[in-house]
Amino acid sequence: MSRGDLTDAQWERLEAVLPPIPKMGRPPRDRRQVFDGIWWRARTGSPWRDLPERYGPWETAYAVFRRWQIDETWARVLKKLQVKADEDGIIEWEVSVDSTVCRAHQHAAGARKRGLTIRAGRVRTASRPSRNDHGLGRSRGGLTTKIHLAVDASFHVLAAVITAGQRGDAPAFEQVMARIRVPRISGGRPRTRPGHVLADRAYSSRQIRTYLRKRGIAHTIPEKRDQAGHRLRRGSAGGRPPGFDREMYKRRHKVECRIGLLKQARGVATRYDKLAVRYESTVQLTLIRQAL
Repeated sequence: MSRGDLTDAQWERLEAVLPPIPKMGRPPRDRRQVFDGIWWRARTGSPWRDLPERYGPWETAYAVFRRWQIDETWARVLKKLQVKADEDGIIEWEVSVDSTVCRAHQHAAGARKRGLTIRAGRVRTASRPSRNDHGLGRSRGGLTTKIHLAVDASFHVLAAVITAGQRGDAPAFEQVMARIRVPRISGGRPRTRPGHVLADRAYSSRQIRTYLRKRGIAHTIPEKRDQAGHRLRRGSAGGRPPGFDREMYKRRHKVECRIGLLKQARGVATRYDKLAVRYESTVQLTLIRQAL
């Protein structure tokens, strides 16, 4: 067994939430070996062709990774682990929201993009539109991708959204909150509403505070200095300052710690996947592996 491979106990927990093996067609390879190979690639950030021989052909590992991304198996497995954690009472519904920027490797920039492309000295329109230009954006450091996370008080990632690196945090807030959806084994509507939300100044806006207030979600978000100054200049018309509990705000460090743990996988810390959906699956795979 190589460093980073699944133990017997971890494989038993993972096998319980994997989709059943199809009865028709050619029998698949050892799924434990294939999963370890896929995880090795995400952990090291190496190209698929450099997969060690002990994990079998690299084409098999990539085919499984791609197929499970297309049929959303990675997302379903991660959801099942969240359901089990919630059923065991592990998930605490105090949610911290934040984002992190990941540098994109030059190998991630080769996919076709929406808009204008240049070929043979001519400008033409790309024939195949892509999803949000594959989540790649231009920042000072070059091509980057941003991961928006919602993390509960027990370090479980309840939602993850991939955007271009230059995208702001506040515009993606409602999309992140909409991704929080944990079904209940006992039946009934899925749990979608946290008990409390913590976020930094990047999320201080009237729209976000109104959104949380309408959903009945308590929140701790510090006010920006310019917003406070503008409110004071308006006098009584500026209204009262938003409530802020400094001691409660200190608990937001858990999302920062979870981001650091997520970036221990080099395939996440540096993006090597050309497509945003592939990179999102790499993030989901890492969350699955760390939850076992």
